[in-house]
Amino acid sequence: MRRGVGDKLSDRALVLFATFWAGMLAGVSFLATPVKFQAASLSLPVALDVGRVTFWTFSRVEWGLAAVLVATSLFPVGSRLTKTCVVIVAAIVTAQALWLLPALNLRVEAVIAGSPYPPSYHHMLYAVAETAKILLLCLVATIALYRPGRIVRPAGE
Repeated sequence: MRRGVGDKLSDRALVLFATFWAGMLAGVSFLATPVKFQAASLSLPVALDVGRVTFWTFSRVEWGLAAVLVATSLFPVGSRLTKTCVVIVAAIVTAQALWLLPALNLRVEAVIAGSPYPPSYHHMLYAVAETAKILLLCLVATIALYRPGRIVRPAGE
């Protein structure tokens, strides 16, 4: 089956946006955030407040990236697996923004006020969701790049 120009552009866009997002996610969630808590001069309330602002901002960026990835995976064609992965990523972003981040923000506010809540599962669930997102984004990029008959070649080849 012959591929159209739209298919090739869609594949390239999927690879570009999925890997760009995965890289941002790795930088924010798996590098900058843990390192911030290693700084001896940064108090826990300040580190948590910086994290809250960082994740709130990054969540807004992820809404945009999710919208682009959903649109790119649906047009002109995408494999069922690609579409499923993209929908799951979008669902994770939605759950994080509407449920997990607000719950974690309440916990941060309690720590800043000097009355921390007892431990909960929210932080671990957020970390699991971040891990799932990065794995799914890598899978989306890999499928778009290496699917049989759909290998994306550099421009000019």
